[in-house]
Amino acid sequence: MIYTLYGKVFEVDVLGGYAVIECGGVGYKITVSANTLTSLPMPEFDAAGNVTAEKNVRVYTHLAVREDGVELFGFYTKEELDAFKLLINVSGVGPKVALGVLSLFTPDKLYAAVAAEDAKAISRAQGVGAKTAARIVLELHDKVAKMAGVVPSSAAAPGTKARPVGGGKLADATDALAVLGYSRSEIAAAMKNVNMEDPLEDIIKSALAALMR
Repeated sequence: MIYTLYGKVFEVDVLGGYAVIECGGVGYKITVSANTLTSLPMPEFDAAGNVTAEKNVRVYTHLAVREDGVELFGFYTKEELDAFKLLINVSGVGPKVALGVLSLFTPDKLYAAVAAEDAKAISRAQGVGAKTAARIVLELHDKVAKMAGVVPSSAAAPGTKARPVGGGKLADATDALAVLGYSRSEIAAAMKNVNMEDPLEDIIKSALAALMR
């Protein structure tokens, strides 16, 4: 796996959303967020359009392999790469949608929006609708809380009696999916083949996968 690239910035295409990093005579095209794009050192050109000065840079990368091809994504900071990996693990969020989110938010601001459950702000990112933004908040909220050292709101308080397996989780999962705009009948059908002994987050993900088929 290509983890980082270190070389000269040979080309930056703002409209195309990519840059070319030349390493050892090989130019690697990386798809980047707007935040990374504005952080990269720009090459200098003469009046004829020839490159006269290139600056070295190190970028973190993620290689996405699909049936129709391979694409290399680049990030100016490791924090942005980590945020990207979190996003692409959300149901229905692919690399392009994740880049849209990270073009609007820095990682810290994204985590703040998730912690505040501000799906409306996240929905303003390119390629992100209301349901996708709600899923991002739903699936990342506890992870962001753990990263910040905060006990998730869904965790039981010490000394409280555990809710029965199935019943409590079913209600919590149903409420969470209803927030995303699904009807109770759609949710009930999606829950039929879900293992209610799984953690709540896994139950919601399994139901979401069924709802999105």
